[in-house]
Amino acid sequence: MIKTSRAPRPLPFSGSISTLRRLRRIMLALPVTLAIAASTGLTGTANASEPLQDDLIIAQNLNHFTLDNGLEVVVIPDRRAPVVTHMIWYKAGSADEPEGQSGVAHFLEHLMFKGTASHPDGAFSHMIAERGGRENAFTSFDYTAYFQRVAKEHLPLMMELEADRMENLVLSDEVVTPERDVVLEERRLRVDSEPGSRLREAVNAVTFVNHPYGSPIIGWQHEIEALDKEAAIAFYDRFYTPNNAVLVVAGDVDVADVRALAEATYGKVQRRAEPGERVRSAEPPLSGERRVSVIDPLVRQESVSQTWIVPSQTTGTGREPEALDVLSYILGNGPNSRLRKALVLDAEAAISAGAYYQSGALDDGRFGVYASPRPGFTLDDMETLIAAELEKLLDEGVSDEEVQRAKYSMIASAIYAQDSQTGLARLFGSALTTGQTVEDVQTWPAQIDAVTRQDVLEAARAYLTADPVVGTLRMPAAEEPEAAANTQATPQDKS
Repeated sequence: MIKTSRAPRPLPFSGSISTLRRLRRIMLALPVTLAIAASTGLTGTANASEPLQDDLIIAQNLNHFTLDNGLEVVVIPDRRAPVVTHMIWYKAGSADEPEGQSGVAHFLEHLMFKGTASHPDGAFSHMIAERGGRENAFTSFDYTAYFQRVAKEHLPLMMELEADRMENLVLSDEVVTPERDVVLEERRLRVDSEPGSRLREAVNAVTFVNHPYGSPIIGWQHEIEALDKEAAIAFYDRFYTPNNAVLVVAGDVDVADVRALAEATYGKVQRRAEPGERVRSAEPPLSGERRVSVIDPLVRQESVSQTWIVPSQTTGTGREPEALDVLSYILGNGPNSRLRKALVLDAEAAISAGAYYQSGALDDGRFGVYASPRPGFTLDDMETLIAAELEKLLDEGVSDEEVQRAKYSMIASAIYAQDSQTGLARLFGSALTTGQTVEDVQTWPAQIDAVTRQDVLEAARAYLTADPVVGTLRMPAAEEPEAAANTQATPQDKS
């Protein structure tokens, strides 16, 4: 998932949602109010086809073009500081791996730092560090991305370095074998020794039984153990080609200068393959309840989750994805969300409760609800309370006020989120590698603003009436005192 020398951070296979939604959740800590929304002209009555005010279009000064070799380039000027974020995205993630080679996309991400003939092992990172820059990389189901944040005068070097390792990666058994052990250790630390991670992995596998989203991004242990240099190079040669990549540059730059630099560096990289359309195995509709439970003495807080497969921003039609987004906010994202109010505040039965919508996927995404009980309450209590809230929503729908409040906060947060240079770069990179367009991202506020209460109710009834996949994280049951006493009194066999 990350370069070996980097400090550990959470893997995105723990149930990530799209970058815009992550940004929105972060920015909700800001003082977003109806007054702010009203002052920006948000009314909730605009039609999605009507033009928005300029300040409601995300990154309105963005430029988008394609080089002759097929590399897409997005430039987002931001002159507030002499800093630039440089990101290269490949349309290849764990869901694109050959059968039996789970984890090879993430494994290759590690190996990309092993160097080229021009910049051997360690030189890439050393050159960035000595210039005061930051770098990292990450792998998702649908993409792999590498980025640097540096002073603007170092942008030419960043483009030279990334263009070099796009076509000149050098691997040997001497570097591949130890790095495979690093990945196995990463899996042991972040999955095998973490009950919550094991539950998420198991829930994913039971949710997607036929689609590759059911395999963990980091890979299954036995398949990681079988990965070798040949598997990594084959994945590299198939997918790490300019016509399968997106370059995003955000910061204190001039569009003409970035174009010239891109042509002088990336533009010289030849196409090595034609990856073609990304077609994955479809997920068949399955009836009946599916449950997964992880019981472990390491569990400190029990929890329950319910998950449904739903359309993503890419696979959904009409206003369905946006309606699901608003639904997740009303159910469990805002301070006045229904699950929080019912379980945490009113019943005082839960420590936390919420909902999420994973919209940023090339194929179908997920909608989920979750809760953690207070002492004195059980996971069964959580399921009962969640079921009551869902039934109420499905029977009565949502109010105009709830929809307006959700839209105001969501759109205002998206506007505020443009303050993050890196956040914008991630937003457009993830969108363009999961089947969306620049226009889809820029006009997202308009699409949200067009959602009605009827849209939200129809989305809920279409998808939340099916049996969910239920996951529970439990502590071991306390041993009954009488049973414990009996155990202690049992005579030992001395034969």
